[in-house]
Amino acid sequence: MESSLDIVAIGDAIVDVIATCEDSFLDARGFAKGSMRLLDAEEADDLYAAMGPGREISGGSAANSMAGAAALGLRAAFIGQVADDQLGTIFAHDMRALGVRFETPPIAPPPPTGRCLILVTPDAQRTMSTCPGASHELTSRSLDERLIRSAAITFLEGYLWGPERPRAAMLEAAGIAHSAGRSVAFTLSESLCLGDRRAGVLGMIRSRVVDTLFGNEDEIRHLTGCAALPDCIASLSADVGTLVITRGAHGALAVENGQCVEIEAAPVAQVVDTTGAGDLFAAGFLAGRCRGRDLRGSLQAGAITAAEVISHFGARPEADLRELVAL
Repeated sequence: MESSLDIVAIGDAIVDVIATCEDSFLDARGFAKGSMRLLDAEEADDLYAAMGPGREISGGSAANSMAGAAALGLRAAFIGQVADDQLGTIFAHDMRALGVRFETPPIAPPPPTGRCLILVTPDAQRTMSTCPGASHELTSRSLDERLIRSAAITFLEGYLWGPERPRAAMLEAAGIAHSAGRSVAFTLSESLCLGDRRAGVLGMIRSRVVDTLFGNEDEIRHLTGCAALPDCIASLSADVGTLVITRGAHGALAVENGQCVEIEAAPVAQVVDTTGAGDLFAAGFLAGRCRGRDLRGSLQAGAITAAEVISHFGARPEADLRELVAL
């Protein structure tokens, strides 16, 4: 059956608040640079009050990927939970304005629409503090089965995998996609690769729920428990059709059907903010696959879109990605 959508993603519906800070601000609050922590609503209010002037823009890992996919000309949709409040209205407007289909009905607060407070230090590293809010209230009732069946790829976000109800919804969505002969992609988050969550993610992978797995080098190492990258690849590639590993300034690689392809990172004049680099890499790679590119071409598309997003503040593209990637 021909697909009417290229990708439908399920993930956190979050509004990002991005501000610059000095390393001393992180030190004073005990934040590890480059980390991601979860906050409750009170903690989020306290940090927001202490931050400098910020820029607000809709975010969330998979939502950022869909913004990139739409900018690349793909037919994209997003399923994620917002509340019926100001930030929820902003999120819905931003997604639709970008050309991403978003139809998940809002719920009455509390909890409020989720937000991510992002602190960017002078070295362009981002430290994230997330209050998930309504996004973790997503349930199977919010799934649109016809939408999932119509998409060539269902893309699942690791950050939403932790809470029980969203996890059940994503597993159900994966089942719907596979029953329709569609592909399922999953992007890891560091929080899922540590502690007691690691076994659950590995179990999901061993059960062949995932056809394409995205992760950065650190996430892959934490998940597998292997120190050497070749051992990590051997541990995962038997159960994943396509394994994609990003390596920051060292480029990226993909393994499929026993073939490993590596590329260098795309050049960037100045790294301003690394927020969303992995999200946009996934968008570029999946766009390449949807448009018939081979592994190398898809990796190169991901590298180009990632390079664009780290050249400015924010996790959404600003340049014409279609012109840059030429799919």
